[in-house]
Amino acid sequence: MKPIYVRADRGFTLLEVMLAILLLAVLLAGTYGAIRTATHAMHSGELAIDRTNRLRVAQEFLRHQVSRIMPLAFGQDENTNTNFVFEGRGNFMRFVAPMPGYLSKGGPYVQTLSFAGNRRGGRQLLFTDTMLNGFDIDEKPQDKEPAILLDQIADGHFEFRTLDENNELSDWSDQWDDPSVTPVMVRVVVQMLPEARVEFPEMEIPLMLDVGAVRRQGSGQVMRGVGLQTGARPQLGGNR
Repeated sequence: MKPIYVRADRGFTLLEVMLAILLLAVLLAGTYGAIRTATHAMHSGELAIDRTNRLRVAQEFLRHQVSRIMPLAFGQDENTNTNFVFEGRGNFMRFVAPMPGYLSKGGPYVQTLSFAGNRRGGRQLLFTDTMLNGFDIDEKPQDKEPAILLDQIADGHFEFRTLDENNELSDWSDQWDDPSVTPVMVRVVVQMLPEARVEFPEMEIPLMLDVGAVRRQGSGQVMRGVGLQTGARPQLGGNR
């Protein structure tokens, strides 16, 4: 009688198991790298959109407020009886304008825009507002924190333009010498830091009020009748 041989099933060797585990690890590492790259790209895109939106909102707010500057006095020089209607320097502006409806309690506001340094070495564009009714230019500002419109600024300044004696536009200047009248145009020049990864386009903002209609009866005295742009109804000056 012949013996019966039973063939045993051959299993995986240790080398084959190790190779399979190594291949699985390589596949998992590649998948993780792809997911991480996609997540990083998504976050970078969201940050870029956020930076662009912040810049756009700041530009729209600046254009809205500056274009609506009103020739209303917020102070007076007691020695010369000159009304302070607009103050402007390279890094500072103060003027009267209405606030947007969602931020306003009614009436015009005395508003300031200024470039100031921060602790990180850059500069910021700051905004403050105070109701014109009850405003005293000689009083120290309250403890109200200014709003930061823009940060990560390398350098920035304001420039102003008016009409000369020939009723033609003058050159841009970063110093406004006559506080009793408003300029015709305001230019905002901002250079962003490299880490901001966004560019601030130069803004030239014309005032909606027809500044050429503003007349002075005497030294620094603004007439009560203030004209608007062509075709608009005249508006009464002075505080209301």
